[in-house]
Amino acid sequence: MVFKKITLIGTSDESFEDAVDDAIERAETTLENVHWVEVDELGVEVATADHREYQAEVTIAFQLED
Repeated sequence: MVFKKITLIGTSDESFEDAVDDAIERAETTLENVHWVEVDELGVEVATADHREYQAEVTIAFQLED
């Protein structure tokens, strides 16, 4: 098996967990064979947002087809 990794940044107005879920859900709708997710960084946007925007940078690993 061969896997490829990509980095995505999910966002949420509610929580870091929802931001991670946002990235995972997007990956699962556009990629096939998603196998695991690594949470790399968490952050909160406060400078330009009217409210907090939780951000999660994640690495998505998916299996390449044969």
